[in-house]
Amino acid sequence: MSSSPTVRTARRRTLRVAAAALTAAAALALTACSGSDAAGTKPAGHSDKDMAAAGSSGTNSSAKAQGSDAPPSPGAKADAKADAKAGAAGKQSGGAPAADGGRAASPVRTQRLADGISKAEIYKLGDQRYRAKIVARGAVLATLETKGHDDGLDANDMFVTLTLDGQVHSWMGGGHQGPGTFKLAGGWTAKVTKVGELRYRAQIIGHDGVAATLEANQHDVGLDANGVYIVLSSGGVISAHE
Repeated sequence: MSSSPTVRTARRRTLRVAAAALTAAAALALTACSGSDAAGTKPAGHSDKDMAAAGSSGTNSSAKAQGSDAPPSPGAKADAKADAKAGAAGKQSGGAPAADGGRAASPVRTQRLADGISKAEIYKLGDQRYRAKIVARGAVLATLETKGHDDGLDANDMFVTLTLDGQVHSWMGGGHQGPGTFKLAGGWTAKVTKVGELRYRAQIIGHDGVAATLEANQHDVGLDANGVYIVLSSGGVISAHE
């Protein structure tokens, strides 16, 4: 009867030790699980800042590789400037017939015209290419130019022609108002027709039929017909002189 309390005390101590062991084991298991989760979410040796920096660097590298927002390199800028200068130089050179844009520096000669007031300043621009400025009292009134053909002008009933060889001829009066058919100097006949507004056509007819055709399209025209000089104006007036 006296040994029963001793046995109960031993059993209680055994239960307490077992409970404490179970608690410690549970704590260790939780710590191990927590450490495993942490190891799975972050690479070893990398902090949160390192991960953020790595993500930012990857985004910028991708953008630069695609070239969407990447600024041009210094070499590209230099090439662009060189191309721009070359383009500007090409525009300035332009293939002009003369160094001053197709205009001769000084006239090859000056010639007094039929009205006794104005004169023609004749410039040579190239082979069979001449320009004549009609000047009166220091002002340029009109300009004639040969571009593969003769040119002409009706300057208030003074008619002027400029030929392919740079010769200027002028006379006063003798105009006929077209449309119509008119006898001209040198035995020529002119058949003048109206084609449109400020546009007339003249067929120059000789013994063998139509020898030449003049067409004034908002610009007077002229012709050297074997020493007979003919002008057709954009208003349909035709005149000839030999």
